[in-house]
Amino acid sequence: MKILVIQGPNLNLLGHRDPRIYGPLTLDQIHDNMRAFASQNNTTLEFFQSNFEGEMIDKLQECVGGEFDGVLINPAAYAHTSIALADAIMACGVPVVEVHISNIFAREDYRHKSYTGAVCAGVITGFGAYGYHVGLISLGQIISEVRAFKEQNQAQQQ
Repeated sequence: MKILVIQGPNLNLLGHRDPRIYGPLTLDQIHDNMRAFASQNNTTLEFFQSNFEGEMIDKLQECVGGEFDGVLINPAAYAHTSIALADAIMACGVPVVEVHISNIFAREDYRHKSYTGAVCAGVITGFGAYGYHVGLISLGQIISEVRAFKEQNQAQQQ
């Protein structure tokens, strides 16, 4: 299984940016923990971080007919503002799970709506860096179910 992990704006500042909200771990430390977990579960991860909405959209578009089985995305603030990113999630052709380190529902009112989360298979929010592990587990289950469904349909058609 190959999963693309997309990290949005300002996540490159984790470990320095308000640790009371985002925790003490850096993005590299989070990625190292995810790699260790993924390697135990026969999963390959590719990481991508950008502060630019268009670059994130371009990366999602690479999933169309590509090598990825799913996407784990933390769109950060773009979750609350980007219809274009939501459109790219809908068009990417693979399951997508959204992760937020902080609990977006316990924060400012404008963070309570996630345009991107509304088009994802699910949203993990408020569990800190551990939310990425929950997201990987959830995405792996979704991908397995999609594969089983496709195999069942192919068997019925034969």
